[in-house]
Amino acid sequence: MLTLKQITEETERVVRALEKKYFSEAREAVQRAIDLDKVRRETQTKLDATLAESKKFAAQIGALMKQGLKAEAEEAKAEVAKLKELTAELQTKMKEAEELLNRHLWTIPNIPYDHVPEGAAAEDNVVVKSNLRECKEGDTVGNWTTVPENSGALLPHWELAKKYNLIDFDLGAKVTGAGFPFYIGKMARFQRALEAFFLDEARKSGYLEVQPPLVVNQASGYGTGQLPDKEGQMYHCDLDDLYLIPTAEVPVTNIFRDVILDEKDLPIKRCAYSPCFRREAGAYGKDVRGLNRLHEFDKVEIVRIDTPEHSAESHKEMLAHVEGLLQKLELPYRILLLCGGDQSFTSAICYDFEVYSAAQDRWLEVSSVSNFDSYQANRLKCRYRRASDKKTVLCHTLNGSALALPRIVAAIMENNQTPEGIRVPKVLVPYCGFEYLDDNNFE
Repeated sequence: MLTLKQITEETERVVRALEKKYFSEAREAVQRAIDLDKVRRETQTKLDATLAESKKFAAQIGALMKQGLKAEAEEAKAEVAKLKELTAELQTKMKEAEELLNRHLWTIPNIPYDHVPEGAAAEDNVVVKSNLRECKEGDTVGNWTTVPENSGALLPHWELAKKYNLIDFDLGAKVTGAGFPFYIGKMARFQRALEAFFLDEARKSGYLEVQPPLVVNQASGYGTGQLPDKEGQMYHCDLDDLYLIPTAEVPVTNIFRDVILDEKDLPIKRCAYSPCFRREAGAYGKDVRGLNRLHEFDKVEIVRIDTPEHSAESHKEMLAHVEGLLQKLELPYRILLLCGGDQSFTSAICYDFEVYSAAQDRWLEVSSVSNFDSYQANRLKCRYRRASDKKTVLCHTLNGSALALPRIVAAIMENNQTPEGIRVPKVLVPYCGFEYLDDNNFE
């Protein structure tokens, strides 16, 4: 969450930045935070004064008793008792004020960096790079029209999946519901191959692999900002008050909740494979058909904890890592700098990676790589001890998908169709043991 220092000392900048993110109640939300903080500070001042007064009277009691002034001592005791009652009231009010302030701060999104482009929606995102030479970089997505030629004879991945008996969407709907497919034979092995490849590449880039829990408590959801913003999109286990993770970002980043790190240990780099669970696949049509949007899918996540001074460099390194994966998978891709209105609740800056889906003639998002500045760290109380002066400072947190499997699989299937089957990218052949995805599932 935003710090009170940001809100109270840079009020107008914060309001303008929130408006850039199309947060409709920017000024009202900021002013309410200032008002709640004022109540908290005034209550704290009264509490401090009451405690000091109580301490003064308590010190007098002993002296009065020694002087034989019993009546005066009893009066002092009565004053102390009154002050104790007032102290209890003020402590309760103080706790309520802090809770109200924190609950309100949780509802205010992060502010975007100054160089994040203006814009209200995905059409205003800016293309910063593509491996398609004929494409013009630097234009907004709304004006981006050049894509690879579609021959018209290519099958979409859901038809290929049925043709080669690789993915059974109907069986998944029978056993669980829509958005929970079965992966069969070679496709099941191909899923494992992708997971292993992504994890190996992350390890080569210096990320320490962890295998996190797939459920988290409420504090973890609040720590990374999924709660309260995306509560309706998370699967909640009511009996135990636990949440199925929407991404490994949540448990991995929460490793560092309420932790003070040493500056010499930064940046910290972690990666994890996990299933991801999201209650977001409710629409119909080609945009959500097949693997385009699922309730459950696999993903490898990379996470960094860094200093404010180095986090921008870490962000660049993470972007280069994800781009390298797409290059090795031989996929047509583009990188978008998201405009303010299309950014997530928690990000300060975010780049999306999209791959071109030939048979669908559209771009599919496969990764978001974000720098959250100190926003998550403030919620997590994730700090580091600065070497120069030993002061504790909020860290910066970053994360990215490296990569999410479903749309990568869809793009590989649709872009690599041959008469022999679906060609497997060369880099994955050693991992899966075959060169084509076809109906020979017992190969």
